[in-house]
Amino acid sequence: MPECSHIDFSEALSGFPPVTLAEMDAVKLMNRIDTKYVTDEAGLRRLLSAAAASGYRVLQTEGERISPYDSVYYDTPSLKMFYDHRNQRLVRQKVRTRCYLNSGTTFLEYKRKNNHGRTKKERRPVSGMMLDLPGLSPSVETLFRRITLVNPEMTERLTIDTCVCFRNLRTGIEASLKDAVIIELKQDGRSGSRMKRLLLEERIHPFRVSKYCIGVSLSDPAAIPGRFKLKIRSIEKIIDNKITVL
Repeated sequence: MPECSHIDFSEALSGFPPVTLAEMDAVKLMNRIDTKYVTDEAGLRRLLSAAAASGYRVLQTEGERISPYDSVYYDTPSLKMFYDHRNQRLVRQKVRTRCYLNSGTTFLEYKRKNNHGRTKKERRPVSGMMLDLPGLSPSVETLFRRITLVNPEMTERLTIDTCVCFRNLRTGIEASLKDAVIIELKQDGRSGSRMKRLLLEERIHPFRVSKYCIGVSLSDPAAIPGRFKLKIRSIEKIIDNKITVL
């Protein structure tokens, strides 16, 4: 997997009060509305400063505030889940295993989006990343480093993914999003959002993006990316850099 050399956000996170996993149970938001954003690392540094001043807390696990994740996405041989998303089907799903590298725990996760824009996620612990799932096989592995913020009212959380790298488990091709940062605001839809205002003030705008679909588009020459090719070009403009496969 390509090595990521980026800004170290440890100092920027040192001013946040911590929130524990136990406290995070109050904001699991397994049935939620998600809004995604994309910025670069300089934009993230400004956003973190604003969030700290607004009282946000940072998730701390195993003494760390930046958590490495390793996900493996599953799909059919014909990439049905990829094409359902590319073709903008309102009802769609994703299946993946996710390993939280700090703790070594792994979960099988199933995400389903309904035609009202709400996402429901189910998960259960498993013993390994590679599973035997009927009709599905490993497609793309995604590695990234995640920061998780929670608002003072504990009604929303923000996941911030940096150093996003891909390995296609069918083609062997690897790629990196360089210093692109993928942000996801997760809410139950019933409460106001201070973070939306902070994002707007930093000129970070909503950007619909799927790490899995971008990963397939970059690493599978046989896949037809369609609108995801334009998404990649838009990310390149945001980070002012060319995204290339390795």
